[in-house]
Amino acid sequence: MAGVRGMSLVRRAVPEDAQEVLRLRQVMIDALPGSDPATDWHAQSLPGLRERLGETEGNFAAFVVDHPERPGALAALVAGTVDYRIGKAGDPHGAVGFVFSVATDPDARRRGYARACMDVLLDWFRQRGAARVHLTASPDAEPLYVSLGFKPKPDPLLELTL
Repeated sequence: MAGVRGMSLVRRAVPEDAQEVLRLRQVMIDALPGSDPATDWHAQSLPGLRERLGETEGNFAAFVVDHPERPGALAALVAGTVDYRIGKAGDPHGAVGFVFSVATDPDARRRGYARACMDVLLDWFRQRGAARVHLTASPDAEPLYVSLGFKPKPDPLLELTL
């Protein structure tokens, strides 16, 4: 794993990666308890994702590692956004990073790819002035995030589907 950090395996995802980004997002979704295995949404999601992947100055970014054994496939993915919240003490500018869709292809795990992608994403957040970064961790992924300095927050998340 130490060798991965020093290597520039991580790159910013581009529009041509959209199909593979969706495949790895589905890998992550499938690993969540009670997830819906449906993939019929992929075709509807693809055009918007391609557009976002082409916006290099926007508030969304995805970073990937190419699969070393399967040309054209991705081994790992992380994606994130920077959102604005009204500032507060300790964070007067209100830029908050949110990490989602962290996934590694099942046959490329335990090689440090997700950590390397996370390091690049965290740098991207810092460059955009984010003082805080949020994510929702699966039990399997929590040790990675804790090792990167993430701490559990006590406040509950509520969601409304519109």
